[in-house]
Amino acid sequence: MNENQSIVELLTNVPEEGLHIRELALLNELSDGYASGLGIRFTKAGPDGVDAELPVSDKLLQITGIVNGGVYCTMAESIGSILGVIAANGKVVVGVNNSTDFLSPVAAGVISAEARVIRAGRNTQLISIEMFHRDKLIARTTLRTMLAPAPAEGPATNRADKYV
Repeated sequence: MNENQSIVELLTNVPEEGLHIRELALLNELSDGYASGLGIRFTKAGPDGVDAELPVSDKLLQITGIVNGGVYCTMAESIGSILGVIAANGKVVVGVNNSTDFLSPVAAGVISAEARVIRAGRNTQLISIEMFHRDKLIARTTLRTMLAPAPAEGPATNRADKYV
């Protein structure tokens, strides 16, 4: 079983009270991709929402010394997708639209984020993500996700053949 399968299994049938602190630690350990590389750490994950935090480092800053807008989009997509998988009871979801409004710049400190489901349909979900710095709203995202198509059977000859 690979890390992605383990994460999906962890996010299937999440209880109302959310993941236990040990399960959150496992989620953070298994999340070793892009979001983890930026430094995103999940602090809460349950059916009522997913929270995370991101310490601002120099590698996240644009040339003017403030956090690059793509960081906010990445944070929103990352925690929104985790919430989407929980809302879909372990089915894989993919982002299809990410609309992020940047409200106030940040140059240092910790960015916290909260994702909440606006609507969870059979095939698509609408998720709201708000990002804060020192309790001030600094960015907000509306993320639309959809259930991912099933992987194609048999070995993929190239990456484009993996999903149909």
